[in-house]
Amino acid sequence: MSIPLNVLSQYLMPKQALTRLAGRFASARCGTLTTRVIHWFVGRYGVNMAEAANPDIASYASFNDFFTRALQPGARPLAAAELVCPVDGAISQFGRVERDQIFQAKGHTYSTTALVGGDAALAAQFQDGDFATLYLSPRDYHRIHMPCDGRLLRMIHVPGDLFSVNPTTARGVPGLFARNERVVCVFDSAQGPFVLVLVGATIVGSMATVWHGQVNPPRPGQLREWHYENQQIVLKQGEEMGRFLLGSTVVMLFPKGARSFNPAWAPAGAIRMGEVMAQAVF
Repeated sequence: MSIPLNVLSQYLMPKQALTRLAGRFASARCGTLTTRVIHWFVGRYGVNMAEAANPDIASYASFNDFFTRALQPGARPLAAAELVCPVDGAISQFGRVERDQIFQAKGHTYSTTALVGGDAALAAQFQDGDFATLYLSPRDYHRIHMPCDGRLLRMIHVPGDLFSVNPTTARGVPGLFARNERVVCVFDSAQGPFVLVLVGATIVGSMATVWHGQVNPPRPGQLREWHYENQQIVLKQGEEMGRFLLGSTVVMLFPKGARSFNPAWAPAGAIRMGEVMAQAVF
């Protein structure tokens, strides 16, 4: 299989350096220059500022402030469903975990153990379960919300590469989502455990959660883990749980169970936070 040039070039690209540079710029407060960049970005990617809680481009002090903008109250009503979509974006893939293998793209799978940072016991809870991989493009709203009520148990920061996560790269880079830097959030719920993984990418300056704040940087080059089993950190369905500073992908794992994904869902289809993701089947 031939590899597209734009994918092949990423193996040679100084991705870490570019990401550090982008992160510095995105957090900088450069006055008129920041406003011009945001204005260009809105036009280039067709960002819908009418639904933003603050639609005034000139009022954002940094690009990160704009990129992680809140929406107006009621802009994303929650469907009555066991699982609601946690983000705006597009569907990369979804469906059944085949034993421990997650489908990435034609010709590519990766293991649940690799995705969660090597914890085989954690991964085993999702054997033959369900997964959903959701891609956030530059134009999308970049806060991440809870698909259902959940109690936080652990968070794992897994170091890794910073390949782009667009559909072309997903088809061309083996094990992409278990290869890139990621933040693995482990929850318990009424339906059992689930994992919500924030996957980094080229120029994703950082990822943050509501209970911890900015997780990366730092990037110490080794796995870091936090335990919350003795705390009562409970988030309700639809509550914000984290955000990307520059966009990327969310991967979710759910245990084997009687649930059915939204019949309107299909790979590459557009999605909105709060819509039905899956329902329990009785």
